[in-house]
Amino acid sequence: MSEQGINVQKVAKLARLQLTQDEAARYADQLGNVLKYVDMLGQVETSNVEPLAHPHEVTNVLRDDERKESLPRDAALSNAPKTDGKYFLVPPILDTDA
Repeated sequence: MSEQGINVQKVAKLARLQLTQDEAARYADQLGNVLKYVDMLGQVETSNVEPLAHPHEVTNVLRDDERKESLPRDAALSNAPKTDGKYFLVPPILDTDA
């Protein structure tokens, strides 16, 4: 167990990892450094800082749906491998026996 109370071997076991003693010691040091940094961040004065969800101002650009002329059905279906005259025909992708 490291000085911060992290049991690296227990964490490794939960993650189904096999660590050597050297690896466990190295990871304990690294995790300890991360926890020290998190503790340091926790001491920073942030009471006058507004919460930030995104670094840039985001504005959704919306428009009204409008019906427009589009490709005629015959033209859309003209290059399809299979149609029934009105719709594209595609092979089934779900098991229908269930």
